[in-house]
Formats: sequence, structure tokens, C-alpha cells
Amino acid sequence: MYRKFLNARSPLRLLEKGLHGGLGAGNLGVILAGHGVGKTSFLVGVALDELLRSGRVLHVSLSHPVAHVRAHYDTVFEELAASTHLEDEGLIHAEIDRRRSIRVYPPDSLSIDKLRDAVKLEMEAGAKPSLVIIEGFDFAALPRTDVEALKSLAQELDAEMWLEAASDREREIGVPASIDAMGALVSVVLALEPGNKGAVRLRALKDHDNPDVKDLHVALDPRTLLLVRN
Repeated sequence: MYRKFLNARSPLRLLEKGLHGGLGAGNLGVILAGHGVGKTSFLVGVALDELLRSGRVLHVSLSHPVAHVRAHYDTVFEELAASTHLEDEGLIHAEIDRRRSIRVYPPDSLSIDKLRDAVKLEMEAGAKPSLVIIEGFDFAALPRTDVEALKSLAQELDAEMWLEAASDREREIGVPASIDAMGALVSVVLALEPGNKGAVRLRALKDHDNPDVKDLHVALDPRTLLLVRN
């Protein structure tokens, strides 16, 4: 089974048709959602998409222990494998594990310097990440200097970097003021929202410099945050 069929259920495939080529290396993306809507599952899906394209992922979590993060990856991968009748599931799963690093920090303990140290350790081990996921680091609460440092790190790595932001609204009208104030430092903002018939709706709020994002939305499976199967 070719990996492109596994990747076909990633929400990024449909969004990339509307987004200007996706997030892109050297850029920051933010996923915005309320508590329990599925930010972690979405970020894991983004990471698996990169891993299945032979990229390397550094997943940093301030929200969950390592075992919990691994369980998220296993759940989403197993759903992908089942929906595509994957024959060499064990081999691909093992390769994904080798190309992914998980680093966990206590809540409110991660600094930009610690993140740089984590990246340095990965690079010294010959595992330069092409994607960095930062979970539990509320983007909306970060000072501009930290966002500038994150952008600089993404550019130095030539990697995509995805973070999350908490929302207290069921549906966002537009990019929240705290994120909008960062201007060009943030390239893409996506929102997860409750959808119809139990599905989760993924909607673009910002697409680089594209002023028209009203039609950029897809429906996702509420358990895995993958595209709903037809």
C-alpha cells in the first residue's frame, strides 16, 4: 500500500488545495480550539502526515506524559492502517517511531532556551526535525519576543512549526486579537469547532496573505481528527 493512500485522510490534503501550499518550511501555524475538541489529535495527525512522507518530527508536550502522546499516535495510525487495509503495518509503524522524538516538560516550564536545547540534542543525534509540534504551550499567551524566537528557530531549522491556542468560543468569527497582533510572524491559523452529526469542523482563519478564507473548511472524524470517510 503506497503511503500516499495513508496520507489521503489527512485534513492537510484538502486544506492544501486552498491554502497557499500548506504551512511551509520556516513558518508558524496555530491550531485554535476549545478544551476537549481535539487539538492534540489534530497535531498528531499533522505529525503522522509528515512522518509518512519520510520527515522527522519533534513533538514537545507540556500537557501529557510520553505514554499518553504515544497512545495518540498509535490510535490515529491504527485507524489509518485499518481504513487502507495496510499490509506492512508493523514495518511502517516501526519506521514512524524511529523518525519521531517526544519530549515532555512540566506545565509552564518550557522556555525558548529549553526548546533550543531540545532541538540541539536532536540534531547532535542526527535527527534534524522537519516538523516541530508544541503541545500545551498556549500561543495566545506568549509575548511577542517569544513568538519572534519561535519563528527564528523554525527558519533556522527550515522546518514547519505548529502550536496550539485555547479558545473560549464554540466558533471563532476571525483570528483572535492576541494572535492577530503577531502579524506576519504567524502564517496559518486553523480553528477546530463542533460540526454537524458529531463531526469536528476544521476551518481556516488565516492563510498566509490570502484575504479570502471563507471556503477553506473540512469535516473530521471526532475520534481521530482525520477526514471523515465517504
